[in-house]
Amino acid sequence: MLPTLRSLMRQRELALHLLTPEDALPAGALDAAIEWVHSSDLNDPTPFLSAGQVLLSTGTQFEGEPGAESVFAYVRRLHDAGVAGLGFGTEVVRAGTPEALLAACLQTGLPLFEVPYRTPFIAVARAASEMAAEERFARRSWSLGAQRAIAIAALRPDGLSASLEELSHQLGHWVALFNANGALERVFPAGALAEPADTMSSETAAGGAAALVDTVRREATRLLRRGQRASSTITAGGETLTLQTLGRREQLRGVLALGGSSELDQAGNEVVTAVIALAGLALEQNHSLDRARGQIRAAVLRALRLGDLELATSVSDGLWGELPSEPVRCAVVETRGGQLDAVTEHLEALVSEHPGTLFFAVDGGRLVLCIGDDGLPLLTELCAAFALRAGLSEPGGYTDLDRSRMQAEQAVARAGDGVGVSGFGEIARDGVLSYLGTTDAGAIGRAVLQPLIEHDAAQHSELLRTLRLWLEQNGQLDATAQLLGVHRHTVRARIAQIEKLLGRDLSGFHERAELWAALLVFAE
Repeated sequence: MLPTLRSLMRQRELALHLLTPEDALPAGALDAAIEWVHSSDLNDPTPFLSAGQVLLSTGTQFEGEPGAESVFAYVRRLHDAGVAGLGFGTEVVRAGTPEALLAACLQTGLPLFEVPYRTPFIAVARAASEMAAEERFARRSWSLGAQRAIAIAALRPDGLSASLEELSHQLGHWVALFNANGALERVFPAGALAEPADTMSSETAAGGAAALVDTVRREATRLLRRGQRASSTITAGGETLTLQTLGRREQLRGVLALGGSSELDQAGNEVVTAVIALAGLALEQNHSLDRARGQIRAAVLRALRLGDLELATSVSDGLWGELPSEPVRCAVVETRGGQLDAVTEHLEALVSEHPGTLFFAVDGGRLVLCIGDDGLPLLTELCAAFALRAGLSEPGGYTDLDRSRMQAEQAVARAGDGVGVSGFGEIARDGVLSYLGTTDAGAIGRAVLQPLIEHDAAQHSELLRTLRLWLEQNGQLDATAQLLGVHRHTVRARIAQIEKLLGRDLSGFHERAELWAALLVFAE
């Protein structure tokens, strides 16, 4: 940081004396950064001044005993120009500081200090310049040290996460990484952007934290949608947020976001710039590696399907570890929207944490998994974490992978829009006819039963209900009549009418089975 009036006053060799009490000045007036110290006795030096400078004067512009109005106009001009403070050199032109000048400075809130005769103005300017140079040198040294620490962190196994964590530590800010879909991937320190728990005693604090998370996410999404390299700085929740896209134009890989109670200075921005270049390169490399790994996984899956277990095992052993031991189950997982990248990244972590429990590959836009018995809980957790549905085959060997995949496909189709794992064994227990309900057989069943549907609607009869109950009672007239509350001859007459309307002889098993299937798949 640049020197301030407060730090300048603390230089004992200068013997400066503050005339305007701090409590009579605007808050932070003594802590404003000083960019330069200038001396002038012009009645209006503002054309030669800029905001943030300190002006030193001996008062020659005040002839005799200056009037209050002219002095106030002088001070007002300095205040409006953004001058950080006024130093008055005594015993050069006049003894002491004019009372009118002190009154005008108190009225406008401009800090006024006295420079004793023994302290030349050049000494004040030199002190401020040396303090600024020392600060710049210190910040430059810090910047180099921070960049060195981040570069060393980048050499760790997960270099990107280690670099971002070190950046957060060096800046004293939280650091967050959003992926190309605008989803929050990593935050350092952990939980810095987590929405508060319901148990928080302060609802206001909870709402503020949630609003901050939403603001950062929306801004990151906005930058990504532009499709160009861009940055932005916004203020939210009392924090200054800085966001920068990562990756090349039209191929953005994510957004780096930082937040803290203060803005970054030049040294801090230099460190962030270095990390942005590092993170962009890491994400680009990760994307290329992920694509290459995905192609290798797909090739291993093809080798398994072709029966080349030796090739698949050797590749897997070298890259991910052992394949799950037989017997294995095949799972097909359906993802939605932009979930695929996030899910495969999660699976990569699971493979690393639980070697030998599962293998996965992307085939035909779907995730295909080979899972051992000890990996089944991981599949359930995956579906719950990402709200996915999956189909799971019966146990089998790698030589039966095509059959197992077909079972998994049928199971996931049976699952409909639900979330979770649907096993092929459940379909087998329900029977073949119940599975027809997931196909287009419903339309065929309605067409078969249409004559009965139309007759019941026109005549207010119960032919369709009679047919269902009669088939359920295995064609027994007495049992059906009892359920319907009619005479057995009425049931016989209705069955005869049904045979006539449908053009079918219901005395044989085949015709009865056809109609039973039609009733099962037809939704009334």
